[in-house]
Amino acid sequence: MKSSFSKRFGKIVFASAVLTMALAAIGGSIVRADDIPSGWTASNLKPIGYTDLDGRGAGAFKMAIKNVNGRWILYLSHLWDRGWSIADVTDPANPKFVKFVPYPEQNTRTINIDLHDNLMITSLGPITRGWGGDPSKPHDEGLLFWDISDPVNPKQLAHWKTGSSGTHRNGYPGGKYANAAANMPGFRGQILVFLDVTDPKNPKEVSRWWMHGQKEGEEPARTDISFHGPAVVTEDGKTAYLGYGPAAVILDISDITKPKEIGRLNLAPPFKPGGTAVHGVIPIPGKNLLFANSEAGNEKCDEPLSHATMVDIKDPTKPRLMSVFPLPEPPKGLPYTHFCDKGGRFGPHNFNMEYHLPDVQKQGDLVYLTYFNAGLRVFDIKDPRAPRESSEWCTLASRTLRRTRRSNTSGEKPYSSVSFESRDSLTRSFVLPCCLEAGIS
Repeated sequence: MKSSFSKRFGKIVFASAVLTMALAAIGGSIVRADDIPSGWTASNLKPIGYTDLDGRGAGAFKMAIKNVNGRWILYLSHLWDRGWSIADVTDPANPKFVKFVPYPEQNTRTINIDLHDNLMITSLGPITRGWGGDPSKPHDEGLLFWDISDPVNPKQLAHWKTGSSGTHRNGYPGGKYANAAANMPGFRGQILVFLDVTDPKNPKEVSRWWMHGQKEGEEPARTDISFHGPAVVTEDGKTAYLGYGPAAVILDISDITKPKEIGRLNLAPPFKPGGTAVHGVIPIPGKNLLFANSEAGNEKCDEPLSHATMVDIKDPTKPRLMSVFPLPEPPKGLPYTHFCDKGGRFGPHNFNMEYHLPDVQKQGDLVYLTYFNAGLRVFDIKDPRAPRESSEWCTLASRTLRRTRRSNTSGEKPYSSVSFESRDSLTRSFVLPCCLEAGIS
């Protein structure tokens, strides 16, 4: 039966950073929702709520959500601030900021987050030079494990360290194992590491997997390969899907102590090369299909084309390219006719990776994909051979993030509480914590 929320709002989408949207307080002082900023365009999507997260809105990066006795609690990691925000999005039209959980170590970024049940994991790694970091200064690294049984007062349980430069996007689909995109001693780039979290106060490495050439001593040595993460693990725990360097990769993890490759599809070349050539993948439930995308890297499209693609995995030993998503186009009447000319990065980035949560919409025929300066785009993949764009939301600003930053805890931060570069999206069946109401066609 639909909740009163769903009857009131229908389908809601949460997008981080385009509008870093909708939030509400479960404890502490009540803070009125902020006004929705002007200067946006949309088709089949409408902003209904907004918060700047007590001045940290432009840096909200990744998200996870939890339903606690009817209250919708949203957790957000940050790019420009060291730490994590907590908000209550029970009423997406009246979101309220709850609190910010700071991380004390300077020169450390805290941009990734995942959770399941009462266990939350957050990443630690160095802030890179291009984003305000100083490689000559110390930084923290690894994974933090948190008890969130009290949803607005996370309690740190453990700090697992790589012994190198930390982790990036990690996954915890519940149960016994978490996975990490980890920089490990003796390897070039990030590799896949599985951790046993049966005792979350003492996580232990179970296994690791990497591509040939990443390990020191392997020839030819590869410096262009890295695992972005996370690994998408099937409900039976036997298969993992990865976006890994140039390829979409399928692993047999029925014996998780010995991951084995089943198959892979190399997408670079012809598409954008490097560690985010395949930034992420997600299998489409009930179908022999995999969605895959790269992450745009250089501003003004100064690189080979990024991709958003459908992959046929009917034969998992031989994945094959099925289709390429159409490129988003700006509305008419703007001073640019292509997003490459808008400024900043143009291309795909993040999609809804929290499908494993009971409170999040399962992947179906719609792909919610953030597109940097083109905002949030929604694609209909009912016909996987001919994906079509069904909805979009983006700001009209033409400035770039790096040209509008000011000094802050992580080095620099945008002046405005709204950045035109979208970074993450999360969708829920009837409440998609995002302050965007979807009327998908």
